[in-house]
Amino acid sequence: MEQIQINKAAALKPLPDPAKLVFGKVFTDHMFLMNYDAGKGWHSPRIEPYAALSLEPSCMVFHYAQEVFEGMKAYRDPEGGVRLFRPMDNVQRLNQSCERLCIPQLPEDLALEGIKTLVRMEERWVPSAEGTSLYVRPFVIATDASLGVHASHSYLFCVICCPVGAYYKEGLQPVKIYVEDEDVRAVRGGTGFTKCGGNYAASIRAGERAEEKGFSQVLWLDGVERKYIEEVGAMNVLFKIDGKVVTPKLNGSILPGITRRSCLDLLRDWGYVVEERLVTAQELFEAAEAGKLEEAWGSGTAAVISPIGVLAWEDRRVTINGGRIGDLSQKLYDTLTGIQWGREADPYGWSVKL
Repeated sequence: MEQIQINKAAALKPLPDPAKLVFGKVFTDHMFLMNYDAGKGWHSPRIEPYAALSLEPSCMVFHYAQEVFEGMKAYRDPEGGVRLFRPMDNVQRLNQSCERLCIPQLPEDLALEGIKTLVRMEERWVPSAEGTSLYVRPFVIATDASLGVHASHSYLFCVICCPVGAYYKEGLQPVKIYVEDEDVRAVRGGTGFTKCGGNYAASIRAGERAEEKGFSQVLWLDGVERKYIEEVGAMNVLFKIDGKVVTPKLNGSILPGITRRSCLDLLRDWGYVVEERLVTAQELFEAAEAGKLEEAWGSGTAAVISPIGVLAWEDRRVTINGGRIGDLSQKLYDTLTGIQWGREADPYGWSVKL
């Protein structure tokens, strides 16, 4: 493994007020970088002071969107140490995204070591207040200064970090969700299973429309038949229907969420019947109207668990569990965050202490 070179910042930034942390606004002192060049491979892993990147206006990422990213967090445990949650899963998923976007595979051990080394260097930035964390954003961009629709011959892998506040400041409040039946997020055979910027750009218009109607997010339908549930906003979605947990199966257009996978592992270990299958909006609303839709929630890195209290589709509107978070959603949130912050036993080896 190539040694990581470290160039420390001459002066460190003042830490932000932990009570006023805003997602994605303040960044730490350093960043991890590594380059790729055809014929040479990935090289020059290094940590440098956080600074602007210098890119040509003709840089291919600006014109053809050849880029991928990940999202993960570092947590402060009760002993004052710092932990990551399933970090190798993020690195492996990043490589899955790279493969689809025709980006050379990252050396996984070196990429993970770069992330760990950066977080160790930025340990003072990891907040300790309840629910806070250090968000870690790895990403890869194509850097050829050339116009033309083809794979780049050079790339930059970069990791930046920012401290973030508690996602839920007033408890887990269930959100209102609108089933989107005009726009689609992704289709099978496309890039839906990857974390690439194009997927998120395609989701913005529907999200804005939902917000104008008083909803927090949209529930996406499949892009072919326009009837099967896929994701909620930028999260996976799970439903408790008549005692069973049902979630859309991974079909190539749904992101294989790491929090989703963790939820399914826990649920099966707790004895729940879990079905990963096609589920239509019609089935969902019929179950709700029959009183069988007991709980619904989104899962993802940012919120961990986001309970759904209201679902709307066309002229139908249903309230789930009286608009309150369900017992199972709460148990999942408590267990996952307990493992992430090192407050609970971790029999799975998910929490990696630095």
